[in-house]
Amino acid sequence: MATPTFRRDAAAGAVAGLIGGLVFVWAQQAQGMRAAVGGLAGVTSLGAGLILHLGVSALIGAAFGAIFRYQPQGYAPTISSGVLYGLVWWIIGPLSIVPAVLGRGPTWSVKDANAALPSLIGHVLFGALTGLWYHVLIALSVRRAPTAAPAQIPAPAAHVLILGGGFGGVSLAQRLEQIFARDPAVEITLVSQSNYLLFTPMLAEVAGSGLEPQHISAPVRAALVRTRFRRAEVERIDIAAQSVVLRSGSTVLETVPYDHLALALGSVPNYHGLPGLETHSFTLKTLQDATALRNHVIAMLEQADVEPEMDERRRMLSFVVAGGGFAGTEMIAELFDLVHGVRHFYPNIHAADLRFALVHSGDRILPEISPELAGYALKKLETRGIEFLLGARVAGATADAVRLTGGQEISTRTLVWTAGNQPHPLLRTLPCERNRAGAVITEGTLQIKGFANAWAVGDCAEIPDLLNAGKMLPPTAQHALREGRAVADNIAALLRGRRPAPFRFRTIGTLVALGHRTAVAEIRGFKFSGLLAWLMWRTVYLAKLPGLEKQVRVALDWTIDLFFPRDIALTVSAPTLGQTADHEGDP
Repeated sequence: MATPTFRRDAAAGAVAGLIGGLVFVWAQQAQGMRAAVGGLAGVTSLGAGLILHLGVSALIGAAFGAIFRYQPQGYAPTISSGVLYGLVWWIIGPLSIVPAVLGRGPTWSVKDANAALPSLIGHVLFGALTGLWYHVLIALSVRRAPTAAPAQIPAPAAHVLILGGGFGGVSLAQRLEQIFARDPAVEITLVSQSNYLLFTPMLAEVAGSGLEPQHISAPVRAALVRTRFRRAEVERIDIAAQSVVLRSGSTVLETVPYDHLALALGSVPNYHGLPGLETHSFTLKTLQDATALRNHVIAMLEQADVEPEMDERRRMLSFVVAGGGFAGTEMIAELFDLVHGVRHFYPNIHAADLRFALVHSGDRILPEISPELAGYALKKLETRGIEFLLGARVAGATADAVRLTGGQEISTRTLVWTAGNQPHPLLRTLPCERNRAGAVITEGTLQIKGFANAWAVGDCAEIPDLLNAGKMLPPTAQHALREGRAVADNIAALLRGRRPAPFRFRTIGTLVALGHRTAVAEIRGFKFSGLLAWLMWRTVYLAKLPGLEKQVRVALDWTIDLFFPRDIALTVSAPTLGQTADHEGDP
């Protein structure tokens, strides 16, 4: 049965949809176009078509209110939701329903997209106005009849200190805010070297110039309402004294006491002591890494276009990725798409000059997924012209070559290192159990072994998989998000005199983008590949991208990418290898 709040939201959405629908009709008429709904329904009367159109607009608006609900923190998120909603309905309507009614089927072809492009502005305007008026109507309703505040839940005074602003740390803070929303006695502090939550699954697209860097980074301060955020570096952790020393800038030190400490420090690149590797390679851990790699690749194209010496030109146009896991496979595919997508801008660069190679120590790429899907991915990428050196290891690097074990060399000026990570080095200073890689070992409750008030999540922790005896949970985003929430629940349980609960979670699935609108996906044992897997990849990660504003921006970036080539503007001087940004410890 629908609740009064649900009925209120749906009704306000319907009214907002009517307003947006009227403006949509005005926008269409201003462009000299017929009202789409009436024409498709076979309604020849202008009045009947308008009535039908407004009825549909009201239904769409009611659905908006039912889905997105009221967000009291401000109108901007609601408008952003409306813009995304209008974009979705543009895809559903002109790109899907219209071709189907006309007997062509929902082909989503470039021809259909170009034909429907003039109505895109109207749909986006409809969505934005629906969101705006929905927020205004609900805000007026709440002001006229405010709801009673729920009773406060008492809890003991405590300070929870979270180190790390990645998926695990931010989800932990958000869950604590939910639990102690009306209890100011519980203080929450999050410390991170960067002031944003980075959505790492889309880093390869930033490096491939498919997405704008700021669109996959959500400001931590905006994501957390009552958490105290500190942009600082952790200098020292004193578990015995229950305090952490922070460094802000180069000289300012501050000691922060805590009652509960949560480590979510993530990982940093591990170069395994190989000569020249750190100096002469790019990594893919931060936004600075991705943007530096993008600028470097474009700079190589610019230089190669005017380079008269053939060997040097081919060296500039050889791109090597070390590591055949998720990051490496997606990165080589994005590099291939970027270079081939913009090659027509460079008349002196020919396809025969280009080389893309992936070096992997295993006998197959993507060891995290089934051999069947890994084989599909390998075949797809090889068909495009990407070279795979399996069973090979990088032995070192120079400014113009990558050395492999066995003496082989690849002449290149671009090496991307994704073959090794290690937990944050700060963990080595802690008086607790660690595994061989340096990650702290936790109990099933996510408490660090031997400490009742110290917790660890994500890449920096070795967490037992209670559903698979003898195995450990993988350091992926889907696990870190849920580990953070579980730690928050367990901290709340201890503060309220209850016992912490063991953490159990079964991996939902894995998705890997392969470029060229193809991907592979494995969800709960079901395997998908090709265009369907690619659509799943985009749908899942767009939904998980933090913040509605960022979802809208990424959706618009992807839409633009359907019609225009990737951006090759060098907005900053491209750094040489060895001058990339310092690596941060957040995942």
